[in-house]
Amino acid sequence: MKQLLITADAGEARAAILEQGKLTELYVERSDRRSLVGNIYKGRVVNVLPGMDAAFVDIGLEKNGFLYVDEVVRPDDPEAKGKKITQLLKTGQEIVVQVVKDAMGVKGARLTTELSIAGRYLVFVPGATMYGVSRKLPDEERQRLRKICQEVKPEKGGVIIRTAAEGVSEKAVTRDLRFLEKLWATVQKRLELNVSNILYSEADLAIKVVRDEFTEEIGQVLVDDEGLQKRIVNFLQTTTPEMIERVQLYQGSRPLFETYGIEAEIKRSLGRRADLPSGGYLIIDHTEALTVIDVNSGRYVGRRHLEDTIVQTNLEACREVVRQLRIRDIGGIIVIDFIDMNRRENREQVVNTLESELARDRTKTYVVELSPLGLVEMTRQNVTDGIRGIMTRVCPGCGGEGRLLSAESIAIEVERKLRLMAAENQTEAFLVEVHPEVAGLFVADGGRRAQRLGEETQRLFVFEGVDYLGREELSIAAEGSREVITRAALPVTQGQQLDVTISERNTYESRDGVARLGGYAIVVFGAGELVGRKVSVVIDRVSRNCAYARRA
Repeated sequence: MKQLLITADAGEARAAILEQGKLTELYVERSDRRSLVGNIYKGRVVNVLPGMDAAFVDIGLEKNGFLYVDEVVRPDDPEAKGKKITQLLKTGQEIVVQVVKDAMGVKGARLTTELSIAGRYLVFVPGATMYGVSRKLPDEERQRLRKICQEVKPEKGGVIIRTAAEGVSEKAVTRDLRFLEKLWATVQKRLELNVSNILYSEADLAIKVVRDEFTEEIGQVLVDDEGLQKRIVNFLQTTTPEMIERVQLYQGSRPLFETYGIEAEIKRSLGRRADLPSGGYLIIDHTEALTVIDVNSGRYVGRRHLEDTIVQTNLEACREVVRQLRIRDIGGIIVIDFIDMNRRENREQVVNTLESELARDRTKTYVVELSPLGLVEMTRQNVTDGIRGIMTRVCPGCGGEGRLLSAESIAIEVERKLRLMAAENQTEAFLVEVHPEVAGLFVADGGRRAQRLGEETQRLFVFEGVDYLGREELSIAAEGSREVITRAALPVTQGQQLDVTISERNTYESRDGVARLGGYAIVVFGAGELVGRKVSVVIDRVSRNCAYARRA
Protein backbone atom coordinates (compact mmCIF):
# COMPACT_ATOMS: atom_id res chain seq x y z
CA MET A 1 0.00 0.00 0.00
CA LYS A 2 1.20 3.49 -0.85
CA GLN A 3 1.06 6.36 1.62
CA LEU A 4 1.06 10.10 1.05
CA LEU A 5 2.48 12.18 3.91
CA ILE A 6 2.13 15.97 4.00
CA THR A 7 3.77 18.26 6.53
CA ALA A 8 3.70 22.05 6.74
CA ASP A 9 5.99 24.41 8.64
CA ALA A 10 6.01 28.20 8.76
CA GLY A 11 8.15 28.64 5.66
CA GLU A 12 8.06 25.23 3.99
CA ALA A 13 5.60 22.58 2.86
CA ARG A 14 6.72 19.03 2.06
CA ALA A 15 5.02 15.94 0.70
CA ALA A 16 6.36 12.39 0.47
CA ILE A 17 5.08 9.24 -1.20
CA LEU A 18 5.99 5.94 0.41
CA GLU A 19 5.76 2.57 -1.33
CA GLN A 20 5.87 -0.35 1.10
CA GLY A 21 7.20 2.03 3.74
CA LYS A 22 10.07 3.30 1.55
CA LEU A 23 10.36 6.87 0.26
CA THR A 24 9.98 7.05 -3.54
CA GLU A 25 8.99 10.65 -4.25
CA LEU A 26 9.58 13.90 -2.41
CA TYR A 27 8.18 17.38 -3.00
CA VAL A 28 9.43 20.55 -1.31
CA GLU A 29 8.00 24.05 -1.63
CA ARG A 30 9.09 27.16 0.23
CA SER A 31 7.01 30.29 0.63
CA ASP A 32 9.76 32.47 -0.84
CA ARG A 33 10.50 30.09 -3.71
CA ARG A 34 7.34 28.51 -5.03
CA SER A 35 7.34 26.71 -8.35
CA LEU A 36 5.80 28.82 -11.12
CA VAL A 37 4.99 25.89 -13.40
CA GLY A 38 1.35 26.16 -14.48
CA ASN A 39 1.02 29.89 -13.73
CA ILE A 40 -0.50 32.03 -16.49
CA TYR A 41 0.78 35.57 -17.08
CA LYS A 42 0.04 38.54 -19.27
CA GLY A 43 3.49 39.39 -20.60
CA ARG A 44 5.25 41.69 -23.03
CA VAL A 45 7.70 40.62 -25.73
CA VAL A 46 11.00 42.41 -25.03
CA ASN A 47 13.23 40.78 -27.61
CA VAL A 48 12.70 38.64 -30.71
CA LEU A 49 15.72 36.56 -31.75
CA PRO A 50 15.54 35.37 -35.39
CA GLY A 51 18.79 33.41 -35.05
CA MET A 52 17.34 31.33 -32.21
CA ASP A 53 13.74 31.37 -33.49
CA ALA A 54 12.70 32.41 -30.00
CA ALA A 55 11.66 35.43 -27.96
CA PHE A 56 12.18 36.76 -24.46
CA VAL A 57 9.03 37.78 -22.62
CA ASP A 58 8.77 40.01 -19.55
CA ILE A 59 6.26 38.43 -17.14
CA GLY A 60 7.21 40.49 -14.10
CA LEU A 61 9.92 38.20 -12.77
CA GLU A 62 13.62 38.82 -12.13
CA LYS A 63 14.53 37.08 -15.40
CA ASN A 64 12.61 37.28 -18.65
CA GLY A 65 10.89 34.10 -19.76
CA PHE A 66 12.02 32.18 -22.87
CA LEU A 67 9.46 31.38 -25.57
CA TYR A 68 10.55 29.07 -28.41
CA VAL A 69 8.80 29.27 -31.78
CA ASP A 70 7.33 25.75 -31.44
CA GLU A 71 5.60 26.88 -28.23
CA VAL A 72 3.77 29.72 -29.99
CA VAL A 73 0.27 28.39 -30.70
CA ARG A 74 -2.35 30.59 -32.38
CA PRO A 75 -5.81 29.03 -32.75
CA ASP A 76 -6.80 31.84 -35.14
CA ASP A 77 -3.92 30.98 -37.49
CA PRO A 78 -3.86 27.29 -38.58
CA GLU A 79 -0.64 27.87 -40.54
CA ALA A 80 1.26 29.36 -37.59
CA LYS A 81 3.08 26.07 -36.95
CA GLY A 82 5.49 26.51 -39.85
CA LYS A 83 6.17 30.22 -39.48
CA LYS A 84 9.28 31.97 -38.14
CA ILE A 85 9.26 33.70 -34.77
CA THR A 86 9.50 37.11 -36.49
CA GLN A 87 6.25 36.36 -38.33
CA LEU A 88 4.45 35.48 -35.09
CA LEU A 89 5.71 38.00 -32.55
CA LYS A 90 6.87 41.61 -32.46
CA THR A 91 8.85 43.50 -29.83
CA GLY A 92 6.49 45.31 -27.43
CA GLN A 93 3.58 42.99 -28.22
CA GLU A 94 1.40 41.87 -25.28
CA ILE A 95 0.93 38.12 -25.04
CA VAL A 96 -0.62 35.59 -22.65
CA VAL A 97 1.79 32.81 -21.68
CA GLN A 98 2.06 29.90 -19.27
CA VAL A 99 5.16 28.65 -17.44
CA VAL A 100 6.11 25.07 -18.36
CA LYS A 101 9.54 25.02 -16.71
CA ASP A 102 10.92 26.96 -13.75
CA ALA A 103 13.89 29.30 -14.07
CA MET A 104 17.13 27.39 -13.42
CA GLY A 105 20.60 28.85 -12.97
CA VAL A 106 21.08 31.69 -15.44
CA LYS A 107 18.09 30.63 -17.55
CA GLY A 108 14.67 32.20 -17.19
CA ALA A 109 11.37 30.33 -17.07
CA ARG A 110 10.34 28.35 -20.18
CA LEU A 111 7.01 29.57 -21.59
CA THR A 112 4.24 28.47 -23.93
CA THR A 113 1.17 30.13 -25.39
CA GLU A 114 -0.76 26.83 -25.41
CA LEU A 115 -2.61 27.38 -22.15
CA SER A 116 -4.06 24.59 -20.02
CA ILE A 117 -5.52 24.15 -16.54
CA ALA A 118 -5.13 20.84 -14.75
CA GLY A 119 -7.93 19.30 -12.73
CA ARG A 120 -8.33 16.07 -10.81
CA TYR A 121 -9.29 13.88 -13.78
CA LEU A 122 -8.61 15.98 -16.85
CA VAL A 123 -6.71 18.91 -18.29
CA PHE A 124 -8.74 21.69 -19.88
CA VAL A 125 -7.09 23.27 -22.96
CA PRO A 126 -9.04 26.47 -23.79
CA GLY A 127 -7.44 27.15 -27.16
CA ALA A 128 -7.82 23.64 -28.57
CA THR A 129 -10.64 21.59 -30.05
CA MET A 130 -9.21 18.10 -29.65
CA TYR A 131 -9.71 15.56 -26.88
CA GLY A 132 -7.38 12.80 -25.77
CA VAL A 133 -6.82 10.12 -23.14
CA SER A 134 -3.65 9.24 -21.24
CA ARG A 135 -1.65 6.52 -22.96
CA LYS A 136 -0.73 4.99 -19.62
CA LEU A 137 -4.25 3.56 -19.29
CA PRO A 138 -5.28 0.13 -20.65
CA ASP A 139 -6.86 0.11 -24.13
CA GLU A 140 -10.30 -0.89 -22.87
CA GLU A 141 -10.33 1.89 -20.31
CA ARG A 142 -9.12 4.41 -22.90
CA GLN A 143 -12.04 3.52 -25.14
CA ARG A 144 -14.51 4.02 -22.28
CA LEU A 145 -13.03 7.40 -21.41
CA ARG A 146 -13.00 8.46 -25.07
CA LYS A 147 -16.76 7.94 -25.17
CA ILE A 148 -17.12 10.04 -22.03
CA CYS A 149 -14.99 12.72 -23.70
CA GLN A 150 -17.35 12.82 -26.65
CA GLU A 151 -20.29 13.27 -24.29
CA VAL A 152 -18.84 15.99 -22.02
CA LYS A 153 -16.45 17.82 -24.36
CA PRO A 154 -17.02 21.60 -24.09
CA GLU A 155 -18.13 23.72 -27.05
CA LYS A 156 -15.00 25.87 -26.75
CA GLY A 157 -11.80 24.16 -25.77
CA GLY A 158 -10.30 20.70 -25.65
CA VAL A 159 -9.76 18.16 -22.89
CA ILE A 160 -7.16 15.55 -22.04
CA ILE A 161 -8.22 12.76 -19.70
CA ARG A 162 -5.59 12.05 -17.04
CA THR A 163 -4.42 8.69 -15.69
CA ALA A 164 -6.23 9.42 -12.41
CA ALA A 165 -9.57 9.10 -14.26
CA GLU A 166 -9.23 5.31 -14.47
CA GLY A 167 -12.47 3.74 -13.33
CA VAL A 168 -14.26 7.01 -12.46
CA SER A 169 -17.79 7.81 -13.56
CA GLU A 170 -18.96 10.21 -16.25
CA LYS A 171 -20.50 12.33 -13.50
CA ALA A 172 -17.13 12.82 -11.79
CA VAL A 173 -15.42 13.77 -15.07
CA THR A 174 -18.20 16.22 -15.91
CA ARG A 175 -18.00 17.81 -12.46
CA ASP A 176 -14.24 18.27 -12.88
CA LEU A 177 -14.67 19.84 -16.32
CA ARG A 178 -17.32 22.33 -15.13
CA PHE A 179 -15.00 23.39 -12.29
CA LEU A 180 -12.15 24.03 -14.75
CA GLU A 181 -14.42 25.97 -17.09
CA LYS A 182 -15.29 28.29 -14.19
CA LEU A 183 -11.59 28.74 -13.46
CA TRP A 184 -10.95 29.66 -17.08
CA ALA A 185 -13.80 32.18 -17.02
CA THR A 186 -12.10 33.82 -14.03
CA VAL A 187 -8.83 34.00 -15.97
CA GLN A 188 -10.57 35.69 -18.90
CA LYS A 189 -12.22 38.20 -16.58
CA ARG A 190 -8.87 39.10 -14.97
CA LEU A 191 -7.43 39.57 -18.44
CA GLU A 192 -10.25 41.96 -19.39
CA LEU A 193 -9.99 43.95 -16.16
CA ASN A 194 -6.19 44.18 -16.53
CA VAL A 195 -5.74 44.27 -12.74
CA SER A 196 -2.56 42.20 -12.65
CA ASN A 197 -0.11 40.46 -14.95
CA ILE A 198 -0.73 37.19 -13.02
CA LEU A 199 -3.90 35.71 -14.48
CA TYR A 200 -3.80 32.27 -12.85
CA SER A 201 -1.68 30.74 -10.09
CA GLU A 202 -1.29 27.02 -9.63
CA ALA A 203 -2.46 25.48 -6.36
CA ASP A 204 -0.02 25.25 -3.48
CA LEU A 205 2.02 22.09 -2.94
CA ALA A 206 -0.42 20.21 -0.70
CA ILE A 207 -3.45 20.62 -2.98
CA LYS A 208 -1.39 20.04 -6.13
CA VAL A 209 0.07 16.77 -4.80
CA VAL A 210 -3.35 15.54 -3.69
CA ARG A 211 -4.82 16.47 -7.07
CA ASP A 212 -2.05 14.79 -9.09
CA GLU A 213 -0.91 11.90 -6.90
CA PHE A 214 -3.86 10.81 -4.74
CA THR A 215 -5.07 7.82 -6.75
CA GLU A 216 -6.61 4.48 -5.85
CA GLU A 217 -3.10 3.12 -5.24
CA ILE A 218 -2.71 5.40 -2.20
CA GLY A 219 -4.46 3.90 0.78
CA GLN A 220 -3.72 6.64 3.31
CA VAL A 221 -2.98 10.36 3.38
CA LEU A 222 -1.47 11.64 6.64
CA VAL A 223 -1.42 15.40 7.30
CA ASP A 224 0.14 16.94 10.42
CA ASP A 225 -1.73 20.27 10.26
CA GLU A 226 -5.44 20.44 11.08
CA GLY A 227 -6.09 23.52 8.94
CA LEU A 228 -4.35 21.94 5.97
CA GLN A 229 -6.29 18.70 6.44
CA LYS A 230 -9.57 20.64 6.27
CA ARG A 231 -8.45 22.36 3.05
CA ILE A 232 -7.64 19.01 1.48
CA VAL A 233 -11.01 17.57 2.57
CA ASN A 234 -12.82 20.59 1.10
CA PHE A 235 -10.97 20.13 -2.19
CA LEU A 236 -11.86 16.43 -2.34
CA GLN A 237 -15.47 17.25 -1.48
CA THR A 238 -15.82 18.83 -4.94
CA THR A 239 -13.89 16.15 -6.82
CA THR A 240 -13.82 12.74 -5.11
CA PRO A 241 -15.82 12.77 -1.86
CA GLU A 242 -15.55 8.98 -1.59
CA MET A 243 -11.80 9.33 -0.88
CA ILE A 244 -12.12 11.77 2.03
CA GLU A 245 -12.08 9.02 4.65
CA ARG A 246 -8.50 8.14 3.66
CA VAL A 247 -7.27 11.61 4.67
CA GLN A 248 -6.28 11.47 8.34
CA LEU A 249 -4.80 13.94 10.80
CA TYR A 250 -1.47 12.80 12.22
CA GLN A 251 -1.41 13.26 16.00
CA GLY A 252 1.83 11.51 17.01
CA SER A 253 4.18 13.02 19.59
CA ARG A 254 7.15 13.01 17.21
CA PRO A 255 7.21 15.00 13.93
CA LEU A 256 5.56 13.15 11.04
CA PHE A 257 8.65 12.94 8.82
CA GLU A 258 10.83 11.86 11.76
CA THR A 259 8.42 9.04 12.61
CA TYR A 260 8.57 7.61 9.09
CA GLY A 261 12.33 8.12 8.67
CA ILE A 262 11.95 10.67 5.89
CA GLU A 263 14.17 13.34 7.47
CA ALA A 264 17.12 10.95 7.37
CA GLU A 265 16.32 10.06 3.74
CA ILE A 266 16.27 13.74 2.79
CA LYS A 267 19.73 14.28 4.28
CA ARG A 268 21.05 11.24 2.40
CA SER A 269 19.50 12.45 -0.85
CA LEU A 270 21.55 15.66 -0.68
CA GLY A 271 24.79 13.65 -0.69
CA ARG A 272 26.69 12.04 -3.54
CA ARG A 273 26.38 8.47 -2.30
CA ALA A 274 23.36 6.16 -2.28
CA ASP A 275 23.79 2.64 -0.87
CA LEU A 276 22.47 -0.55 -2.45
CA PRO A 277 20.99 -3.46 -0.42
CA SER A 278 23.83 -5.95 -1.03
CA GLY A 279 26.68 -3.57 -0.21
CA GLY A 280 27.22 -1.78 -3.51
CA TYR A 281 26.59 1.94 -3.92
CA LEU A 282 25.92 4.74 -6.39
CA ILE A 283 27.89 7.95 -6.77
CA ILE A 284 25.77 10.79 -8.19
CA ASP A 285 27.59 13.80 -9.64
CA HIS A 286 25.98 16.86 -11.20
CA THR A 287 27.56 18.91 -13.98
CA GLU A 288 26.32 21.86 -16.01
CA ALA A 289 25.33 19.65 -18.94
CA LEU A 290 24.29 16.35 -17.37
CA THR A 291 24.11 14.12 -14.30
CA VAL A 292 26.47 11.15 -14.06
CA ILE A 293 25.64 8.11 -11.92
CA ASP A 294 28.42 5.59 -11.27
CA VAL A 295 27.59 2.06 -10.07
CA ASN A 296 30.11 0.42 -7.72
CA SER A 297 30.08 -3.09 -6.26
CA GLY A 298 31.53 -1.83 -2.96
CA ARG A 299 31.85 -4.57 -0.35
CA TYR A 300 29.52 -6.94 -2.23
CA VAL A 301 31.63 -9.88 -3.41
CA GLY A 302 28.87 -12.28 -4.42
CA ARG A 303 28.70 -16.03 -3.85
CA ARG A 304 29.53 -17.74 -7.14
CA HIS A 305 30.81 -16.14 -10.33
CA LEU A 306 32.01 -12.58 -11.00
CA GLU A 307 29.42 -12.06 -13.75
CA ASP A 308 26.60 -13.04 -11.35
CA THR A 309 27.92 -10.57 -8.77
CA ILE A 310 28.04 -7.78 -11.35
CA VAL A 311 24.53 -8.50 -12.69
CA GLN A 312 23.08 -8.56 -9.17
CA THR A 313 24.70 -5.21 -8.37
CA ASN A 314 23.50 -3.66 -11.63
CA LEU A 315 19.92 -4.87 -11.12
CA GLU A 316 19.87 -3.40 -7.62
CA ALA A 317 21.33 -0.21 -9.10
CA CYS A 318 18.45 0.03 -11.63
CA ARG A 319 15.88 0.16 -8.84
CA GLU A 320 17.86 2.59 -6.70
CA VAL A 321 18.76 4.85 -9.62
CA VAL A 322 15.09 5.36 -10.49
CA ARG A 323 14.20 5.90 -6.83
CA GLN A 324 16.92 8.56 -6.52
CA LEU A 325 15.81 10.24 -9.75
CA ARG A 326 12.29 10.52 -8.36
CA ILE A 327 13.31 11.65 -4.86
CA ARG A 328 15.86 14.19 -6.07
CA ASP A 329 13.78 15.14 -9.14
CA ILE A 330 16.83 14.96 -11.39
CA GLY A 331 16.15 15.99 -14.97
CA GLY A 332 17.94 16.63 -18.24
CA ILE A 333 20.58 14.29 -19.66
CA ILE A 334 21.57 11.42 -17.36
CA VAL A 335 24.43 8.98 -17.95
CA ILE A 336 24.53 5.79 -15.87
CA ASP A 337 27.84 3.91 -15.74
CA PHE A 338 26.89 0.31 -14.96
CA ILE A 339 29.56 -2.25 -14.14
CA ASP A 340 30.71 -3.95 -17.38
CA MET A 341 28.96 -7.22 -18.23
CA ASN A 342 30.25 -9.80 -20.73
CA ARG A 343 26.99 -11.47 -21.74
CA ARG A 344 24.52 -9.77 -24.04
CA GLU A 345 21.50 -11.28 -22.27
CA ASN A 346 22.68 -9.78 -18.98
CA ARG A 347 23.01 -6.34 -20.54
CA GLU A 348 19.50 -6.65 -21.97
CA GLN A 349 18.16 -7.75 -18.59
CA VAL A 350 19.62 -4.65 -16.93
CA VAL A 351 18.16 -2.28 -19.54
CA ASN A 352 14.75 -3.99 -19.34
CA THR A 353 14.78 -3.70 -15.54
CA LEU A 354 15.67 -0.02 -15.78
CA GLU A 355 12.84 0.65 -18.24
CA SER A 356 10.42 -1.34 -16.10
CA GLU A 357 11.29 0.79 -13.06
CA LEU A 358 11.04 3.99 -15.06
CA ALA A 359 7.53 3.02 -16.15
CA ARG A 360 6.43 3.81 -12.58
CA ASP A 361 7.82 7.34 -12.86
CA ARG A 362 5.21 9.99 -13.76
CA THR A 363 7.89 12.19 -15.32
CA LYS A 364 8.65 11.58 -19.01
CA THR A 365 11.84 9.62 -19.68
CA TYR A 366 13.66 8.25 -22.72
CA VAL A 367 16.34 5.53 -22.51
CA VAL A 368 19.06 4.71 -25.06
CA GLU A 369 20.36 1.12 -25.16
CA LEU A 370 23.37 0.03 -23.10
CA SER A 371 26.65 0.85 -24.90
CA PRO A 372 29.63 -1.54 -25.13
CA LEU A 373 31.27 0.57 -22.40
CA GLY A 374 28.43 -0.21 -20.00
CA LEU A 375 26.89 3.27 -20.27
CA VAL A 376 23.18 4.02 -20.46
CA GLU A 377 22.19 7.45 -21.76
CA MET A 378 18.74 8.70 -20.85
CA THR A 379 16.76 11.89 -20.52
CA ARG A 380 14.23 12.87 -17.89
CA GLN A 381 11.94 15.85 -18.24
CA ASN A 382 13.38 18.79 -16.33
CA VAL A 383 10.63 20.93 -14.81
CA THR A 384 11.93 22.14 -11.43
CA ASP A 385 15.27 22.53 -9.65
CA GLY A 386 14.55 19.53 -7.40
CA ILE A 387 15.45 19.39 -3.73
CA ARG A 388 19.14 20.00 -4.48
CA GLY A 389 18.33 23.36 -6.06
CA ILE A 390 15.82 24.28 -3.35
CA MET A 391 17.71 23.17 -0.24
CA THR A 392 21.34 23.93 -1.12
CA ARG A 393 23.42 26.75 -2.56
CA VAL A 394 26.72 26.88 -4.41
CA CYS A 395 29.72 26.89 -2.08
CA PRO A 396 31.15 30.46 -1.99
CA GLY A 397 34.61 29.05 -1.37
CA CYS A 398 34.95 26.75 -4.38
CA GLY A 399 32.19 28.19 -6.62
CA GLY A 400 30.64 24.77 -7.05
CA GLU A 401 33.84 23.04 -8.16
CA GLY A 402 34.01 20.89 -5.03
CA ARG A 403 37.77 21.51 -4.76
CA LEU A 404 39.81 24.21 -2.99
CA LEU A 405 43.41 25.26 -3.45
CA SER A 406 45.50 23.72 -0.70
CA ALA A 407 46.98 26.00 1.97
CA GLU A 408 50.45 25.08 0.66
CA SER A 409 49.53 26.21 -2.89
CA ILE A 410 48.18 29.50 -1.55
CA ALA A 411 51.29 30.03 0.62
CA ILE A 412 53.55 29.57 -2.42
CA GLU A 413 51.49 32.12 -4.36
CA VAL A 414 51.67 34.54 -1.39
CA GLU A 415 55.47 34.21 -1.41
CA ARG A 416 55.59 35.04 -5.14
CA LYS A 417 53.48 38.18 -4.63
CA LEU A 418 55.59 39.32 -1.69
CA ARG A 419 58.85 38.81 -3.60
CA LEU A 420 57.47 40.96 -6.43
CA MET A 421 56.32 43.62 -3.97
CA ALA A 422 59.69 43.66 -2.25
CA ALA A 423 61.44 44.17 -5.60
CA GLU A 424 59.25 47.19 -6.36
CA ASN A 425 59.13 48.68 -2.85
CA GLN A 426 61.92 50.03 -0.63
CA THR A 427 59.92 49.67 2.63
CA GLU A 428 61.73 47.60 5.26
CA ALA A 429 58.89 45.62 6.79
CA PHE A 430 55.31 44.56 6.14
CA LEU A 431 52.45 43.28 8.29
CA VAL A 432 50.76 40.66 6.10
CA GLU A 433 47.22 39.41 6.75
CA VAL A 434 46.19 36.07 5.27
CA HIS A 435 43.71 33.32 6.05
CA PRO A 436 44.51 31.58 9.40
CA GLU A 437 45.25 28.25 7.68
CA VAL A 438 47.80 29.94 5.41
CA ALA A 439 49.30 31.98 8.25
CA GLY A 440 49.86 28.74 10.16
CA LEU A 441 52.34 27.58 7.50
CA PHE A 442 54.41 30.77 7.86
CA VAL A 443 54.56 30.73 11.70
CA ALA A 444 55.13 26.96 12.07
CA ASP A 445 58.53 25.74 13.30
CA GLY A 446 59.31 29.09 14.90
CA GLY A 447 58.44 31.03 11.75
CA ARG A 448 61.15 29.34 9.66
CA ARG A 449 59.28 29.90 6.38
CA ALA A 450 58.76 33.61 7.02
CA GLN A 451 62.41 33.96 8.04
CA ARG A 452 63.58 32.30 4.82
CA LEU A 453 61.44 34.64 2.75
CA GLY A 454 62.83 37.62 4.67
CA GLU A 455 66.40 36.52 4.05
CA GLU A 456 65.74 36.14 0.28
CA THR A 457 64.19 39.60 -0.03
CA GLN A 458 66.07 41.47 2.73
CA ARG A 459 62.69 42.47 4.19
CA LEU A 460 60.73 41.65 7.33
CA PHE A 461 57.37 39.95 6.81
CA VAL A 462 55.14 39.43 9.84
CA PHE A 463 52.16 37.17 9.14
CA GLU A 464 48.80 37.32 10.90
CA GLY A 465 45.87 34.95 10.37
CA VAL A 466 42.50 36.73 10.15
CA ASP A 467 39.25 34.88 9.54
CA TYR A 468 37.56 37.72 7.66
CA LEU A 469 39.79 37.10 4.63
CA GLY A 470 39.07 34.39 2.09
CA ARG A 471 41.49 31.50 1.72
CA GLU A 472 43.21 33.02 -1.31
CA GLU A 473 43.16 36.65 -0.20
CA LEU A 474 46.16 38.68 0.98
CA SER A 475 46.16 42.09 2.63
CA ILE A 476 49.05 44.37 3.66
CA ALA A 477 47.75 45.71 6.98
CA ALA A 478 50.76 47.96 7.63
CA GLU A 479 54.21 48.78 6.31
CA GLY A 480 57.13 50.73 7.71
CA SER A 481 60.32 50.23 9.67
CA ARG A 482 61.14 46.92 11.31
CA GLU A 483 60.53 48.42 14.76
CA VAL A 484 57.08 49.76 13.83
CA ILE A 485 55.90 46.49 12.26
CA THR A 486 57.27 44.40 15.15
CA ARG A 487 55.27 46.51 17.62
CA ALA A 488 52.13 46.37 15.43
CA ALA A 489 52.16 42.58 15.04
CA LEU A 490 49.86 40.44 17.13
CA PRO A 491 51.74 38.20 19.55
CA VAL A 492 49.76 35.04 18.67
CA THR A 493 48.13 33.44 15.63
CA GLN A 494 45.08 31.22 15.23
CA GLY A 495 45.92 27.55 15.79
CA GLN A 496 49.10 28.32 17.70
CA GLN A 497 49.78 26.23 20.84
CA LEU A 498 51.64 27.81 23.76
CA ASP A 499 52.00 27.73 27.56
CA VAL A 500 50.51 30.63 29.50
CA THR A 501 49.86 31.52 33.14
CA ILE A 502 46.28 32.37 34.14
CA SER A 503 46.57 35.74 35.89
CA GLU A 504 42.90 36.55 36.66
CA ARG A 505 39.28 35.65 36.11
CA ASN A 506 37.44 37.11 33.16
CA THR A 507 35.48 40.14 34.41
CA TYR A 508 32.48 39.37 32.18
CA GLU A 509 32.45 35.57 32.51
CA SER A 510 33.92 34.21 35.74
CA ARG A 511 34.16 30.66 34.35
CA ASP A 512 36.91 31.82 31.99
CA GLY A 513 40.45 32.81 32.87
CA VAL A 514 42.70 35.52 31.41
CA ALA A 515 46.42 35.21 30.62
CA ARG A 516 48.58 38.09 29.37
CA LEU A 517 51.49 38.36 26.96
CA GLY A 518 52.81 41.81 27.79
CA GLY A 519 49.63 43.90 27.63
CA TYR A 520 47.82 41.50 25.26
CA ALA A 521 45.00 39.46 26.82
CA ILE A 522 44.26 35.81 26.05
CA VAL A 523 40.85 34.59 27.24
CA VAL A 524 41.03 30.88 28.10
CA PHE A 525 37.63 29.16 28.17
CA GLY A 526 36.82 27.33 31.40
CA ALA A 527 40.05 28.36 33.17
CA GLY A 528 38.56 30.68 35.80
CA GLU A 529 39.51 28.24 38.61
CA LEU A 530 43.15 28.06 37.48
CA VAL A 531 44.36 31.53 38.49
CA GLY A 532 48.10 31.39 39.19
CA ARG A 533 48.59 28.11 37.31
CA LYS A 534 50.41 27.49 34.05
CA VAL A 535 48.35 25.80 31.31
CA SER A 536 48.90 24.73 27.72
CA VAL A 537 46.39 26.34 25.32
CA VAL A 538 45.48 26.44 21.62
CA ILE A 539 44.49 29.81 20.11
CA ASP A 540 41.01 29.59 18.52
CA ARG A 541 40.39 33.21 17.51
CA VAL A 542 42.49 36.34 17.29
CA SER A 543 41.52 40.03 17.27
CA ARG A 544 43.34 43.29 17.82
CA ASN A 545 42.03 43.54 21.38
CA CYS A 546 42.47 39.97 22.60
CA ALA A 547 42.66 36.29 21.66
CA TYR A 548 40.38 33.39 22.63
CA ALA A 549 41.86 30.02 23.47
CA ARG A 550 40.99 26.59 24.83
CA ARG A 551 43.07 24.25 26.93
CA ALA A 552 45.12 21.84 24.82
